[in-house]
Amino acid sequence: MTLEPLLILELALLGLCTGFLAGLLGIGGGMLMVPFITLIMSSRGVGPDLAVKMAIATSMATIIFTSISSVRAHHKRGAVRWDIVKRLSPGIVIGSLISSLGVFALLKGSYLAIFFGLFVGFSATQMFLDKKPKPTRQMPGTGGQLAAGGVIGFLSGLVGAGGGFISVPFMTWCNVAIHNAVATSAALGFPIAVANVAGYIISGQSVQDLPAGSFGYIWLPALAVIALASVFTAPLGAKAAHALPVSKLKRVFASILYVLAAYMLWKGLNG
Repeated sequence: MTLEPLLILELALLGLCTGFLAGLLGIGGGMLMVPFITLIMSSRGVGPDLAVKMAIATSMATIIFTSISSVRAHHKRGAVRWDIVKRLSPGIVIGSLISSLGVFALLKGSYLAIFFGLFVGFSATQMFLDKKPKPTRQMPGTGGQLAAGGVIGFLSGLVGAGGGFISVPFMTWCNVAIHNAVATSAALGFPIAVANVAGYIISGQSVQDLPAGSFGYIWLPALAVIALASVFTAPLGAKAAHALPVSKLKRVFASILYVLAAYMLWKGLNG
């Protein structure tokens, strides 16, 4: 699969959009990248099962770069709750490795696509319902945050996202302000991405018929173009996140997730 000008343009546009969303919503852009990379790879002759898996792995790899870029912008505004990052990260790394090294390699791409669609649809519904947390609810203790981190890392590894789709609702449910939750989720994207990428590379070494430029399940040409484009727009998204009211932020988050969930469900059911 050659990196022709049209493909470079498609990947660059995807990178610009996902970088902005990473900063705006703290979702790492994975929810947008996975469906589009799947579409791009499928249209160029990669089998549907492998296309979904490589889209998930490549999406996760780009989050390493978008997370660094967007979290710097959030940190300058003092919005990142580093105390939460420190407590969730150990569980995130453990959960991510279990997911990417084991479960991901065993499941069919169509099953992963269906799981992606269902879980993203559920996350969108939670955001639309906008349930108000009890005034007394707070973040759990160290053990509770270790467990929560494990769940976030594991699920992120199955869908190729930075964890914002579960960590942002979780933190707001625990009375963390939405803008702090988004900023903290962006910071959590880094340990999620690094741990999962390591697993995807190792588990993909024995896979046959990988396209040219692959490193395990990661498609390096897409990673390079998307990552380069996304670092320019992630700080713009982070700036916009602090200018938008909470209700609009949640509606934008949920609306995008519904559309992408529907596509991946269709892809999985037809796979």
